[in-house]
Parts: sequence; C-alpha cells; structure tokens
Amino acid sequence: MKQAVETLFVNTFTDGILDPDKEMLGPVKDGGHIVANTAPGCWGPMITPCLKGGHEVTKPIFVEGAEIGDAIVIRIKSIDVTSIATSSGNDKPVEGRFLGDPFVAVRCPECSTLNPDTVIKGIGQEAIRCANCGVDITPFVFTNGYTITFDEAGQVGVTLPKEAAEQIAHEGRHYMRTPDASVQNPIVTFAPHDLVGVVARMRPFLGQLGTTPSKALPDSHNAGDFGSFLIGAPHSYAVTQEELDEHCTDGHMDISRVRAGATLICPVKVPGGGVYLGDMHALQGDGEIAGHTADVAGIVHLQVKVLKNVKLEGPILLPNVEDLPYTAKPLSATEKRIAENLAAKWGLNEIETSLPLSIIGTAPNLNAATDNGLARAARLFNLTVPEIMNRATITGSIEIGRHPGVVTVTLQVPKHYLEQAKLYEVVDEQYKERA
Repeated sequence: MKQAVETLFVNTFTDGILDPDKEMLGPVKDGGHIVANTAPGCWGPMITPCLKGGHEVTKPIFVEGAEIGDAIVIRIKSIDVTSIATSSGNDKPVEGRFLGDPFVAVRCPECSTLNPDTVIKGIGQEAIRCANCGVDITPFVFTNGYTITFDEAGQVGVTLPKEAAEQIAHEGRHYMRTPDASVQNPIVTFAPHDLVGVVARMRPFLGQLGTTPSKALPDSHNAGDFGSFLIGAPHSYAVTQEELDEHCTDGHMDISRVRAGATLICPVKVPGGGVYLGDMHALQGDGEIAGHTADVAGIVHLQVKVLKNVKLEGPILLPNVEDLPYTAKPLSATEKRIAENLAAKWGLNEIETSLPLSIIGTAPNLNAATDNGLARAARLFNLTVPEIMNRATITGSIEIGRHPGVVTVTLQVPKHYLEQAKLYEVVDEQYKERA
C-alpha cells in the first residue's frame, strides 16, 4: 500500500456506482485532511445516462487504520460554492427510456443501448442525444424548473428569466464551474425559467457524505429510502431488503445541517472506510420537498479521524449549535445553575450531564425512517425505544432530512451513555464552550 499522506487532494469521480472492490484513493492519514473539488449532484448526472447512480461523487478515499467495525469521524472544515449558476426543479421521468429505474439504468428508446454516451445538441429539454443514434434520450424532464445565479460573496441566489437562462445554457460548464474530470451534462443546458425573481438565502451543504457500502450500490441509492428502489429491480444492481440493510451506509442524506462546522460519524463496512463526498447544494430547507435543489460545484475541506471498535448501524450527526432544535441545545451556565437549584429544592442531589447528537434514520417513508432512527439510537446506547422517545420529545426533536425517508432523531444523551458507546470525547469536542 502507498504511504499515507497528511492532505489528499481529490478531483476524480465514480461512474455513479460505489463499488467496494474498486481501488480507492489515498490512503490519507488518521487525523489527516481531504480537500475535494466536488461535481454538481442530482440533475446533471440524472441527464447523463453513462452515470449509473443518479449522482457523480468523488472516488472513495482509504483512511489509514480504519477497519470493519470501526467508525470514521468526519469534521467539515469548510464548504465553498464555485458555481456561478445552476438549474433545478421538480422532475418527471420519461417513460420508455429506462429499465426499471431512470437514475440507474437508462436505455435508449431507439437503439436500446444501456447507459449510452451522449452528446449535447443545442439547448432545452431535448438537447441530450444518444451518441450512437442521435435520438433524444434524457430520462427526466422538469415539471417546474428554474435557473438561479449566486452573488460572489455566497449570500443569496436569484432566479432568472428566459433570456438569461438561455445565455447560461449555451456555456453550461463555464457557469456551473464543472470540475475538469466530471463527465456530466450541465443541467443549465435545459434553461428552465418557470420561477423568475425569487430570492433564496444560500447555506451550502453536502447531500452526499459518508463511507463506502460493502456491496456495489448506485450512489444516490445508498440510503434506506432511495435504496428501496433496488429491491427486486430488473437491472444488475438489484438487492433484497436484507442485503440493503446489511451493506448500505446511508451516505446519501440530503440533510441541510451537514454543513461547515458540523461533524459526521460514519460506520466502516469495508477496509479503509472509503470516505466519499459530493452532491453539494447551495441552499435547501428541510425535506428537499421538490426532490431536488440547487446543485453546485464547490471546494470542500474535511478532516478524518478513526474511532476504533465503534460499530454503528448508520451515521451520527453533530450539528452546529445554531442548527440544533431549541430543546437539544447544550445548557448554558445560567440554565445549569437554575436546574441545580431546582433539583436541590426537591431533594435531588445531582442532575444529568448530557450532550446532543442526531441519529440518522432511513426507510422508504418518514414514519418508518423515524422508527429506524429510534431503534438505532436504542441499540447504540443499550436503552429501550420508549426511553429514546421520551428523551427525543423533551430534549430533542425529530426532523426531516429528505422526503420521502431520511430523518434525524436528535436528543441530549447522558455522559455515561456516551462514554459506554465510546462517543463522549468526540461529542464533547464538538460542543464544549459552545453553549
């Protein structure tokens, strides 16, 4: 194996499949840094049939010392948008152009080539053509879409009219700042302009961040909701429910709180972990309700650290304090003093020392995802689900990550439970002196 490096610069991408049998980048040192130029996520890859996963994420990175049954702490140091503009909106699959799943198995309706290469001819929703026979091949079109541009300081975006959208469409890679190694067709080629003059606040985050699954999976399907599309699918990436539960790592979350300053703790299911990232969004409210948001290119700086013998079923998020639910924020010194005085008044000598965290839950729908998150939290801390439910109710919250089926189960967890799970130090480091 190559010698591990302190800082690894990443600008190469997968073909949409996270494959544990393929060689990883790196290794990067335990405690080392990853700096990546990420490609835009959903829409560009969705109209690029040679990409088989619905996204175009970085090639996975081997982290020195990470073994199956460990966890990897990923601290998000910075996220900077480089795209000048992008397009997005609600999608509609085009029937007859895919085999079971338009994200994974695009098939040309004319020459029947599976996952063919494409060429761009002109602009608009018929511009993506099969390189073999020249027919319109896009597997998705907009039902309502927009083109949005961003100010240089990264504060707001404004949606543009037809003339501006078409100007951007003719120079898509330039305006999207697509990385050199990216093969995706720029979604601004479609020049959507249904929303004009809408102002949206920017707060960039990563829709994809995690570790490599232990079975080859399409990147956008590495989660319990989108992954359910693979169950019994008519293409080569079909899985059973049991296989999905065993192998996926829930790296595709679309949780807007996975942003600069946050920490993500991920399960290791393959040697080296295989950290990967992508699907940067410039802005999004909870849920990604339209199915998509403003996909952008950008520069990301991460720091990784291995937690030995910390076996997780799925990711744990430590959000920024300002992103925590009101009930989950660490207590201030004043609040602690008031609570201690109140406890003493009733003969209670000690109150809990607790810190917040968010357990990720995923499933085909939000109710099942909540059940999944609650059960994961109970097993992690060796508690009952009813206790987790009570704690999440009075010291936390259930929040939507992505509709239809990604949630965060946020709660304050007592110090001794965190210590038993070997998580106290990393959680304390995230929140000490931040109350």
